[in-house]
This record gives sequence, structure tokens and C-alpha cells, in this order.
Amino acid sequence: MKKIICFYTLLLSASIAFAQNKVLYTISFENANHHLANVSVTFPQTDSDTLYIRMSRSSPGRYALHEFAKNVNNLSAVNQQGDTIEVIRKDPHQWMIPNPKGTTRVNYTLFANRGDGTYAQIDLSHAHLNIPATFMYAQEFFNNPVEVTFIPRKDLNWKIATQLPLKEGTTYTAPNFQYFFDSPTELSNFKKRSFDVESKGKTYTIEFVLHDHSPEDLLNDYFEKVKGIVLSQKQVYKELPEFDYQRYTFIACYIENASGDGMEHRNSTILTDKEGLANGGMHNNIGTVAHEFFHAWNVERLRPKDLEPFDYSKANMTGTLWFAEGFTSYYTNLTLVRAKIIDQQEYVKRLNGTFNYVWNSPARQLYNPIEMSYQAPFVDAATAVDEIDRSNTFVSYYSYGSMLGLALDLSLRQNGLTLDDFMRKMWDAQGKSEDPYTIDDLHFNLSLYAGKDFADNYFNNYIYKGGMPDFKTLFESVGISMERQEDKPYIGIRLRQNQVVAYPLNDSPAYISGLTKGDKILAINEIELTQDTDFDEILSSFKVGESLNISYLRFGEQQNTQLILKSDPTYHISLDPRAKRRVEKHRDHWLTN
Repeated sequence: MKKIICFYTLLLSASIAFAQNKVLYTISFENANHHLANVSVTFPQTDSDTLYIRMSRSSPGRYALHEFAKNVNNLSAVNQQGDTIEVIRKDPHQWMIPNPKGTTRVNYTLFANRGDGTYAQIDLSHAHLNIPATFMYAQEFFNNPVEVTFIPRKDLNWKIATQLPLKEGTTYTAPNFQYFFDSPTELSNFKKRSFDVESKGKTYTIEFVLHDHSPEDLLNDYFEKVKGIVLSQKQVYKELPEFDYQRYTFIACYIENASGDGMEHRNSTILTDKEGLANGGMHNNIGTVAHEFFHAWNVERLRPKDLEPFDYSKANMTGTLWFAEGFTSYYTNLTLVRAKIIDQQEYVKRLNGTFNYVWNSPARQLYNPIEMSYQAPFVDAATAVDEIDRSNTFVSYYSYGSMLGLALDLSLRQNGLTLDDFMRKMWDAQGKSEDPYTIDDLHFNLSLYAGKDFADNYFNNYIYKGGMPDFKTLFESVGISMERQEDKPYIGIRLRQNQVVAYPLNDSPAYISGLTKGDKILAINEIELTQDTDFDEILSSFKVGESLNISYLRFGEQQNTQLILKSDPTYHISLDPRAKRRVEKHRDHWLTN
């Protein structure tokens, strides 16, 4: 028995040592002009008779499928002796290598030409690498450490920006694949700024890397805004997260060939847009900085249980995106006004679009915020060739959750509490320890903070159901007016060159009349529409309740219908100039705290 125990002890020790064998990557960009990278990966010896390798189908922070295998070409493999070995395509995402001997080196070419928070882009301006879109992996070695060597284009003055720790030269490491896949990397001739922040006795370096054509002085101005965002959001939680290696890196690509996006990661974030700082980005891109940095707490560490562990072989779904993404969206503009990047008037002005979109959506009658969150795999940068009636069946969990966060904050403030304090309670309860939360945890912690009756009312009416809070009363409490032009006629369609370009909202006059997307309006009460016709001007000449005769073209045939105008449901939200001083103080405490 003693010999058997010793044998199994030795076997276990050998297995642990074996499991720690590194997966080694090298990536180079000799043919960057044609969006190609050459990738080599060396896998340790497998303990089975077949090595299975695959490309991811999803990416951290994204919830839809993206099928990265479609961009892999010229795949081949050699064994430890350098002999070419057979590779068999098992399915669209996976390959199998039968009976490998020792280590296995796989080589392939990657085509990459989308610069955003999910995909990779390689050209003569940069190598913008989201890791799941770039590197193959073997599930068998998912917990093994990783080393990756980037070979930058020296002729293009490329440098390397990543949250990965540097080993030596241009070789970086990761403790396992979850960390590796969560570590986007930018190779380009970028600029960099940094500053240090003290938190709980530690010093953290906040880096801002910018790939942009703008001059240095604009970067300096923008970086001051980034500083303000970091310090404002730190004030919410009273501390920074414990960033690994005591460093956090913003990686911004504001160049013509990028696509607008932002994506949070554990110790970094990707920020992309076509607008550089010199041509609109100074103003238009800063909100994404605020949104993504707030995720360093809310999502990266205060994390939905449904997303742990993140599965790269399928779409990942959670019912908590109204909180994870929505409350983060609420704090986006709140951060900007608190950091004095925008003023109070601009903050309130920005409420209009989001509020009316959520308030007037018929989709709330179909799905509550939890069920809206479940639709993320169909909408989060997902692609489809068939028509989808999203205007009637979906409200973005970003917008929906943002309005619910606003309502919760203003409701708490009527009771001498704040959403800041609740977020901090959630952070203390489950964020610091990285104990993933459920919807029940959110409900329970709100009960502990604000009382059971308050929490039950909020969740039963607005989370488990699609109800809307009494925003008029809530807005009045902070000196904001909410008014509607009841005499303004409303038809409920969006036109482009007189053609209906979106499905009408349920119960709108256009919907009831039978008009739908694709119809081309020819005449209203025998007033012919031309390319130069101002539709809104014509509509304003009629009154609410008036019946209109609509002539339109569908599938090449002229048709007619009747339509009865309703009152425009759009609310105008603005600062109330008649607000009392005590109410203004209440608003100031909210927007400057």
C-alpha cells in the first residue's frame, strides 16, 4: 500500500509539472500591407492520442458569436522532430492532429482587417490584436501558462502596448488562457502618457496609449480628461481595483481605418474610432473612456455569475446586463459631468434621446430587463441576413439599464441614500473578493442597503416586470422638467427620401394604418411629396386627431390608406429654471459628488 501511495504521489507531481508546460506563440507581420500575419504556436505534448486545436467563437465582453476561424489560412503542423504531420478539419472551428509525438508546432496565416474591440486589424499603420480573433488554442492546455513573442515592424517604428507582463525583449507572458485572451495588444507608432494614483496604500500607474495623427498638445488636453474620469470614478468606490502588476492601460486607436467601439478588459481597455482628436474625437470619444473604465469595477471584478468562466466555444448569456452594462452606461455621462468635462445643462440634454427611446418602446410590454439581457447574443455586434423587427421587440439593455440606474439613484436620494453607496456596498460584498453575483444577490444587497420594501418595490415593478418609474416626480426632486407637446401631431415613421426606413412602432398611427418598412409615401391628402419636400413641415400643418389620406408605393403598386394623427409621445427634458434653491442644491450634490 505504501508503495502504491508513493507511486501515485510521484504521478501527481509529474502531472502538475506537465500541466505547467508553456504554450508558445510567435507572430510576425511581413505582409501587413495585405492584412496578413504569420502565426506559430508550439503546444506541449498531449496526454491523449489526439491533439485538438481550435479558434474561438466568442470574445470577452461580447455576447454574440463571431466565428474567428474563417480568417485562418495555410494551416500546417510539424512534430518535435520537424516532420510534417497530418491535420484534419474536424468542424468549422476545430482541427485534430492524430498521434502527435512530443511537442507540436502549428503554423498558419491570419487575415485581419477590422480594428475594433472584438476583431484584429493588420496593415501598415498598426497590428491591432484582440487575442481570441488572432490565436488558436487547445482546450487541453487552457490552464497552462502562455508566452507570446510579437515581432514588430521596426521599419514602421512599431512599439507594443498590452496589459501582459513583459518577460524580455518583445516576449510577454500570461498565467493561463483566460488572462491571455483578455489582453488586447496594439503594435504601432503610438504616443503614451501616464500618471500615478494612490489607493489603499498602493501606487497604480494609469497609462494612456494613443494611435492617432493628432498633435501632442491635443493628446495632453485629452489626457487631462482621462485623468478626471479615473479620479471621479475612484471616488464612487473610494478605491481603485487591485490592478495586476499595479498598472492599467488604455489602448486607443483613433484612426481612419478603425471602427467605433470600446471593450473593457481586466487591466486594460480598447478604444477605437474613425475620428481622431483633431477631427471630432476630442469631444465624441471621451464618453467611451468613461464607460469602459467603470467596467474595471462593474463587470471585470463585480462580475455576473453567468459569465464565469467565460466560454470561448459558444455565445455567453446572462440576465444581468441591465446592471452590468446599463448601470455602467448611467455612470458614463454622470462621470463626465462630475469630472467637469460637460456641464449640467449638457448632461440633462443627453438624457432626452435615451429616455424617449426607452419610455416609448413597445418592447417593454414583451420583455423585462432580464429578458432583454438574454437577447445580447442576437444584438451585440451579431450579424444576420434576415430582417429583424427590433424596434418593437427590443430595448437595448445599455439604455434600459441606464434609465433604471437613473431612477434608482434618484429614488435612493429621496431617502437620504445614493446609488454610489449601493455600488460600493456591492463592491465590498462581491467585487473585491471577485465572488460572481446573481440577480438574487443584487436584490438581496439592495434590501440590506435600502430596506426590504424599497428593494422589493424596485425589483418587482421594474426588473421582474417591464414597468417604468415615476420619472416626472423623480426629475422634479432634482430640478429637471419633463414636458410634452400634446398638440404636436405624430405619425410614427422615419423617412429617408420619402421611404419608410424602419418598422413603425406598435400602436403608432403608421402601424395602425398598415404602413410598413419599405413603403414610399407619394402623397398626403393629395399633397404630392417630392425629393425636396419637408415632411415634418407638411405634418405640422395638420392637427392631432385629424384623418389623413396616404398614397404610397409598395412592391411597384400604388396603394392608399387612412391614418389618424396622434399626439407626439416625445418628452423634452431640461433644467427647470424655476427650481427652488434647495432643489438645486440636491441636484448639485447628485451631479458633483
